[in-house]
Amino acid sequence: MSKSRKWFGSDSAQSSAEQDDRVAVSLSHLRSLEFSARGFSFSPRQPVRSILSGQHASRLRGRGLNFEELRHYRPGDDIRTMDWKVTNRTGKPHVRVYTEERERRVYLLVDQRISMFFGSERAMKSAVAAELAALAAWRILGEGDRVGALIFDDEQCHHFTPRRSREGVLNILKQLERSNAALTAGCRANAKQLNLAADALLRHVTHDALVICIGDGFGWDEGTDEMVKRLSLHNDVIAIDVFDPAERELPALKELVVSDGESQIVVAGTREELQKRFEERHLQHVQHMREAFQRFGLPLIEIDTVGDPLKQLQRALGTQP
Repeated sequence: MSKSRKWFGSDSAQSSAEQDDRVAVSLSHLRSLEFSARGFSFSPRQPVRSILSGQHASRLRGRGLNFEELRHYRPGDDIRTMDWKVTNRTGKPHVRVYTEERERRVYLLVDQRISMFFGSERAMKSAVAAELAALAAWRILGEGDRVGALIFDDEQCHHFTPRRSREGVLNILKQLERSNAALTAGCRANAKQLNLAADALLRHVTHDALVICIGDGFGWDEGTDEMVKRLSLHNDVIAIDVFDPAERELPALKELVVSDGESQIVVAGTREELQKRFEERHLQHVQHMREAFQRFGLPLIEIDTVGDPLKQLQRALGTQP
């Protein structure tokens, strides 16, 4: 590895508490992010530079509409609200009246599988994903909307019904802490769990919700494409791709020792050969995810493990240049 890049955990000047939060976040750290969750928003009104604005991607739908009542047509009513079936049956013009929902449902789909347990510099991807989820949850709650989550690891999914309360957010953060703490080098990867989690989310999300997917896209395939397409038909979908720079550019070494936590092998060859093989195999799922979101016209935000997650969110959502 080049001198400019240090593997995570090599800085002895860091305190043990800070080191722990970069490997496995604590509940106290996630709670503290409430006071810094500012300068970005997932609301339909976005700054011009935001990736969620109309110039860069399809606008967010915002809150949905609830049916209120049927009543007689009055001069000035929008003809598009006419209920023609009732009008034909009664012989008198009727309109359907809707009211805007006072709060929107937001779901966080957070990946906490072993593929996220990697970091070459500042923090593990799993820890950054947990921080991003906490920042999003606190911000959504601050905007008066309900926030729920589906947090999944390599074995199971944890569902939290959207609620507009601090208790609801804290329940999500507690599970993020537990999921972070459970990740160890000996865990076995389960690529199929992504689709199982997406399928579970589809059973809970109906319409006019905002779904924020936070992860690295490991295991993304044609089945994932179909589920995201179904989700986006009646909901807004945003993906936050969490990546580490070392995943995109291999260190300048003639050979690498690669381990899955139980066994290890030596990968030899020229740097060009290694880089090509690495990109073809390891980043295939990432490219598939990017192409799917581009094809469906959905926004994709890229967050690395080196910079401050909050500042990166603020830049992506247009509040910082």
